[in-house]
Amino acid sequence: MVLTQKLHEAFKGTVERITGARTVSAFKEKGVLSVSEFVVAGDNLVSKCPTWSWEAGESNKRKTYLPPNKQYLITRNVPCFKRAISLEEEYEAAGGELLLENDDDDGWLATHGKPKENKCDEEDIPSMDTLEIDNTRAIHSIPTYFGSEKDEDIPDMAGFDDSENLVEEDPATLQQSAYFVAHEPDDDNILRTRTYDISITYDKYYQTPRVWLTGYDESRMPLQPELVLQDVSQDHAHKTVTIEDHPHLPGKHASVHPCKHGAVMKKIIDVLMSRGVEPEVDKYLFLFLKFVASVIPTIEYDYTMDFDLGSTS
Repeated sequence: MVLTQKLHEAFKGTVERITGARTVSAFKEKGVLSVSEFVVAGDNLVSKCPTWSWEAGESNKRKTYLPPNKQYLITRNVPCFKRAISLEEEYEAAGGELLLENDDDDGWLATHGKPKENKCDEEDIPSMDTLEIDNTRAIHSIPTYFGSEKDEDIPDMAGFDDSENLVEEDPATLQQSAYFVAHEPDDDNILRTRTYDISITYDKYYQTPRVWLTGYDESRMPLQPELVLQDVSQDHAHKTVTIEDHPHLPGKHASVHPCKHGAVMKKIIDVLMSRGVEPEVDKYLFLFLKFVASVIPTIEYDYTMDFDLGSTS
């Protein structure tokens, strides 16, 4: 897998060096963006969602086909309150989604699912019919509960008024010098909040946006890219999400691989057009980030706004 990825990246880099960037729009036909359309869509995202901003990046890593001050988009300190795998386990336990297969091998997703059943053996529940009561036995009260027949055996509180019955110092009492010690709660009860810096670059080869994840633990220490996969839907971890070099930032980063982005965006655009909505290219990144949210469901970045998806024909 690693060798295949390295070979593909080498081939991809060679193609990008010898070919120019897309300049002709194929937004509706293929779900891809030209360089100028990517900049337009990025400007609209920054305008509507101030948590996002353009970055120039390091000068030696800038792409000549992009404006110097608009090399990539980024949003910082995005909270992630729980791991994606725990969310999926909770959802399945509550009766989560099921993949329904049909004869055409076209999977549909059922959102209701099937809750887990709690089985209880009926043999463990006693039946009233099996209880036998011996009519020949009388029912006697229990002295421990109802008292003895001789009430004089019960001590009278008035007898404790005698000074001889008083205890000057009881070792069981709390002394004035004593104090309580507070203990830290168990680690399992502490909410571990991760944060992420999410960046979006333009992938020249696939002609689509590409999402990169830079994670930090609760102490703001960088996460290893492999740990970032804990916050990725398990259907996409190690498949759609890969660990690669960021084109503008140092080190390895987790990235949602863009090989299927164009096809997915084309399907979304087709659905909108079938409903009489004419998609506009400056809204592209809002649709794109909504689709990416299914890959990283617990990372709460901002991509929502009140806007029209496009003009209605």
